[in-house]
Amino acid sequence: MPQYRYKARDKEGALHTGTMEAPRKEAVADQLSLNGYIPVQIEEYEQSGLFQEDLRIKLTRVSHRDLIIFSRQLATLMGAGISFMQSLATIERQVENPRLKGIIAEIKRDIEAGLPFSEALSRHPRVFSKLYVSMVRAGETAGILDDILNRLALLLEHDAETRARVKTAVRYPLIVVVAISAAFVFLVTFVIPKFAVIFARFQTQLPLPTRILIGINTVFHHYWYLVLLGVALLVAGVIWYLKTPGGRWQWDRLKLKLPVFGVLFQKVALSRFSRVFGAMQKSGLSMLLTLDIVAETVGNVVISRVVEQMRESLRQGKTLREPMESSDVFPPLLVQMVAVGEEAGNLDEMLNKVSDYYDMDVDYALRNLSTMIEPILLLFVGGMVLFLALGIFLPMWNMISLFKK
Repeated sequence: MPQYRYKARDKEGALHTGTMEAPRKEAVADQLSLNGYIPVQIEEYEQSGLFQEDLRIKLTRVSHRDLIIFSRQLATLMGAGISFMQSLATIERQVENPRLKGIIAEIKRDIEAGLPFSEALSRHPRVFSKLYVSMVRAGETAGILDDILNRLALLLEHDAETRARVKTAVRYPLIVVVAISAAFVFLVTFVIPKFAVIFARFQTQLPLPTRILIGINTVFHHYWYLVLLGVALLVAGVIWYLKTPGGRWQWDRLKLKLPVFGVLFQKVALSRFSRVFGAMQKSGLSMLLTLDIVAETVGNVVISRVVEQMRESLRQGKTLREPMESSDVFPPLLVQMVAVGEEAGNLDEMLNKVSDYYDMDVDYALRNLSTMIEPILLLFVGGMVLFLALGIFLPMWNMISLFKK
């Protein structure tokens, strides 16, 4: 059956676009009229074009920025007194991301069919996280959805800003490592083999660093397919292992123990733990549900398991402090702030203060990251340069001594 792309206006004059499968163009116009739309343009297009368009939309990523704008706009429109469905329709017309535009259209249809907003969001788990859905559900229950959406936007902005700062901080080390690796590949591929040809004529033994470099070149030149296969299998094996519970645990534990970066990863995770925990408590969710969601969204399995122990401790009528103190993950400052907030009944305020403190700590650590990793980079670069220099210049010195003889 042919596919038609249409443009139509509703009773308020707003333009809507979409696709419809129908036996002929008139049937599309009739269906639009029955739905209360005035057809503006209807045109047939090939199924292959539809497939390519759908594939392009499915491959489009919904970024943190898209979700921040969506949350801010929806909260603003609802706060201005505009009806919820009209707010969604307005955002659908203005949003630029085609995938998010389609998701908003599906959410509208689900709500019109009788589903709550949170339930409609939960049908798109790749876009809206469990944290997002749970906080929206709490906002629906308490009647403060616009306030919750503003808090979600703040959380998303906080996450996006932290990720951007981390990426900026590690950019310089990555450039250095990539540059020295590229130099190593170039020398092994084009420079070292020429020394091998020259020294073969003199029938003299090459220095050990040069022999190692020539051996690496020989392996890559004659067995490159085996090298690529081995690298691919290694990467696939590491990815598979990291997806297992034990592998994820080991990786997250290793990240917390890394020199220089381990402290940074820990502070980022603790800041996220405090921020999410405080926001969800402020939203009126029960403590058990809050801990359940925090355990899934904190981003580190080691910390998640401690949060699960906190939940079990709370179920048994105990305090949150005991499992936090027994772990080696939470520092005394955070433990004390949680204990004071739990006793005083202002846990959300205490957690927000802790999150602000760790944000400042993370910011300081990121600003000084280049200084902290400079010794490691110097050691790595110096070792690579020394090895390459020995591999290149030792044969030259040997060649000069041969000519003197």
